[in-house]
Amino acid sequence: MPLPAFMTPKRLQFRIVALFLGLLLVVQLASLLLIGNSISVNARSAVNAELRTAERVFEHLLAQNAGRLTDAARLLASDFGFRAAVASNDGETLASALANQGDRIGASLAVFTDARFNLKAATHDGAERFLPTLRQLATAPDATQRLVLLDGEPYQLVAVPVKAPLTIGWVAMGFRIEASLLQEMQQLSSIDVALLTQRGSPPRWDVLQSTLDPAASPQLVEQWLLARETQATHQMSQKERHATLTLTDDGGSRLSGHLLARDMPLGREGEPQTVAVLMRSLDEATAPYRRLQWILLAFTLVAIAVFAVVSVYTARRITTPLKTLAGSARRLGQGDYEQAVPARTDDEIGELAQAFETMRLAVREREGEVRRLAFEDGLTQLPNREQFRADLRAAIQHAQARNEPCAVLMLDLDRFKHVNDVLGHRFGDRLLQEVAKRLTQEARRSNDVVARLGGDEFAMLMPSADIALALGIAQRIQRAFERPISLDDHTVDLGAGIGIACCPAHGVEADTLVSRAELAMYAAKQHQLGVKVYDAALDMSSDESLSLLSELRTAVDRDQLRLYLQPKISLATGAVLGAEALVRWQHPQRGLVPPGKFIPFAEQTGFIRVLTGWMIERSAMVLRQMNAGAPALKISVNLSTRDLLDQDLPAKMQRLIDTLALNPGSMCLEITESAIMDDPQRALQTLERLHAMGFKLSIDDFGTGYSSLAYLKRLPVDELKIDQSFVFNMERDLDDAKIVRSTIDLAHNLGLNVVAEGIETAKAWKLLQALGCDEAQGYFVAKPMPEALFADWIRDWTAPQVQAVRLDTDFSRLAL
Repeated sequence: MPLPAFMTPKRLQFRIVALFLGLLLVVQLASLLLIGNSISVNARSAVNAELRTAERVFEHLLAQNAGRLTDAARLLASDFGFRAAVASNDGETLASALANQGDRIGASLAVFTDARFNLKAATHDGAERFLPTLRQLATAPDATQRLVLLDGEPYQLVAVPVKAPLTIGWVAMGFRIEASLLQEMQQLSSIDVALLTQRGSPPRWDVLQSTLDPAASPQLVEQWLLARETQATHQMSQKERHATLTLTDDGGSRLSGHLLARDMPLGREGEPQTVAVLMRSLDEATAPYRRLQWILLAFTLVAIAVFAVVSVYTARRITTPLKTLAGSARRLGQGDYEQAVPARTDDEIGELAQAFETMRLAVREREGEVRRLAFEDGLTQLPNREQFRADLRAAIQHAQARNEPCAVLMLDLDRFKHVNDVLGHRFGDRLLQEVAKRLTQEARRSNDVVARLGGDEFAMLMPSADIALALGIAQRIQRAFERPISLDDHTVDLGAGIGIACCPAHGVEADTLVSRAELAMYAAKQHQLGVKVYDAALDMSSDESLSLLSELRTAVDRDQLRLYLQPKISLATGAVLGAEALVRWQHPQRGLVPPGKFIPFAEQTGFIRVLTGWMIERSAMVLRQMNAGAPALKISVNLSTRDLLDQDLPAKMQRLIDTLALNPGSMCLEITESAIMDDPQRALQTLERLHAMGFKLSIDDFGTGYSSLAYLKRLPVDELKIDQSFVFNMERDLDDAKIVRSTIDLAHNLGLNVVAEGIETAKAWKLLQALGCDEAQGYFVAKPMPEALFADWIRDWTAPQVQAVRLDTDFSRLAL
């Protein structure tokens, strides 16, 4: 049967009721436990007091018996006739006198011995066994009585001397301790008594007399011995010699359950031990209190029932308005902002309801605005990327249902970033608005959807359009962009790269079509095609790039990178000065991968730092080998933009110097102008720290940047490298030759060394010599080679013998 809804543990109403009832139960249980513990403690205390009193009563009974025995023995010892019989050694008279006196007081045993404790007369057979005990009793200075066993029965024994006037013998009398004595004890004090003694071989404890049923004796002995062991373990004193015994009802025992016992030793040291165990039932002692506990328990149950009803009522008073508010919150969560939130009370819950109502009105007002912003571009009021994807999914479903095609066109503006940088972002925003207006008014059909996906990227959804129709619309867009856009006295000529993907030819998923149209658009921009329809080969190229990027991350760990060196030669002497370090990737499946295929990805992802670290460390190791016993050579290593902006680069270089004992002056770090211009201030700080450590610094590809001269005078560089694009054409292009000469003169005036890269002919070699260039690097000298071949190449190197170049002062003619 399912529980009511309010009984669900997660419900607040259940928690309130559970809290109230739980607190009540805790308090009541604590009270019951406290009362029960108090009853137990008080009952034990009362029973212990009863046991101590019973012990005194039992001692008094034994003392009373001992007194009767002593008086009778003394009376007999002082009798003239008895002493005369002793003097005459008349055994019959002695035995008769002992019997008469014993019968008179009810003694169970009467014995007479001479002064040497030789038995003369006795009323009990086997009295000889009493003689050792009698001797001890008679000779003990403080002894008045003794408990002894005869034939397994306990006797209370006293001894009195017979004097005339010296001691001529001893009269001993004793009572057998019978069950009647223990019954009398039980009637006087409601205390049960059991006499236990050790007997047998080996000695074991046994019950002599007891007020309990004989069937309980084995349990009594077992429990009592266990209690004695516990007392011995805890070293309890004589005053603490009480224990709890547990007797089960086996065969109708009168006394069962929990008993509190106190043992009372009756023997003396050196004699067989006899103990009187006094017992009182704890269950009987606590019985009067049990009724009170049951009354308290009944009261607790009634209180819990009443408390439960009141708690449920109170919880419902609290949770019912909360349920109403929860229902309102669910409606708000589902987008229903029309139904008002009721507020029926003036308390805190009413205030909460008023707050909900205020929130409902505010959320309803903002929801419309948010919905508009979520699916509409705020600048152009065109659908945004999310709305375009939703429209595309709907169009694909519609096209599949009618077995029709549909197309997606992606458009990205050319030179828009330059417009933003030159004319400002506000002008760029207005330009985007004009582009959106031109697309919607002049290029699209009535049912086409134009959207702005972000930045200067637009998309067009063309229902019922195949590839041919999509190409026609793309050409219409191209014609629309042939007319410049005029804004604020500025005329902007914009172009665009357009990519096309069609459904179902290129995919049936919205994200797939958008992605493939985007791939086609990037291909159109890269190859300046204007319009490009998606081709599967584009995806293959993309997949190959992603695969290379993924595998590049493990190339260092798997030792797949190779260091190549391209020599650098002094143009003045023809001597080898060093080399530029280049990296190649020896892929296990693709073979030798050129740097152009993986360096761009490494720069985009930041993995270039790992490659640079490997290059520097490997170059330092090669330097140490080459400069061992040979002229000092230097190796140049390229630093990327990410390397230059790494503030930890100087610390890494310092660790390399310390580890490999590297001479910083033998390593030249090459930096491109573009790397410096990304963050000039930060780059300058890094370069100054590296220069202070002793590294040579070089500006690579000098002349291709935008602001090199503005920072050249501030940079702590030692070398300029003329970009190979100028060196290639200077033999045929007078302007390039002039640029090379001006660069060399500028560098020398600034005290910098000049390196020309890209030398491929003897004419370029001699021309650079004539212009005063310091170092040469290029295929005319040598192609990049594996590091292992560099040392052999140096040994075989011979400077080329080239005819001198004649230079006209106006560079009008260059000839060998």
